[in-house]
Amino acid sequence: MKIIVGLGNPEGKYNNTYHNVGFSVVDMFAKQKNIKFSSNKCQSSIAKGENFILAKPTTYMNLSGNSVYELKKYFKVPLSDILIVLDDIDMPKGKIRFRLAGSAGTHNGLRDIVNKVGPTPRLRIGIGRDESMNLADYVLSTIDSKSKEVLSASFLTACDLIDKFINGELCQDTTIGND
Repeated sequence: MKIIVGLGNPEGKYNNTYHNVGFSVVDMFAKQKNIKFSSNKCQSSIAKGENFILAKPTTYMNLSGNSVYELKKYFKVPLSDILIVLDDIDMPKGKIRFRLAGSAGTHNGLRDIVNKVGPTPRLRIGIGRDESMNLADYVLSTIDSKSKEVLSASFLTACDLIDKFINGELCQDTTIGND
């Protein structure tokens, strides 16, 4: 059993923001697999597939570790079977990086997970950075139409990588996209 955790903020006002890229990717993956988020467990909205669980924490981003801790404990899976899908402001928009482990970098949600459960595999989606905006304002801003095109393509690639992770075919660090 694999657990795929998309990071984001639970309130509707955060839909379609850069910081909710993790939610957007797992939503797209759920749609591809024709499954629905139909239960709440472990401080997460849950969708169950045949050999995987999709989870969207109902905590706020910076407390994502609480949910991941509960998911790990409840489903009794090793950290190596939990994939975190998240936005990354330090990578160019649309670039994707899969890592088996590592530090949290500048991402507070991932930092909380690493602090509470340890390093897990992660799939980072680059969202770029708008130097003219405050960091918090940028990640919580609505994704503009031009960026949506770039990110939609990377979401499809991310879904393919999630499939490979679930099937045990993604077992080495991988980067896709240009700098």
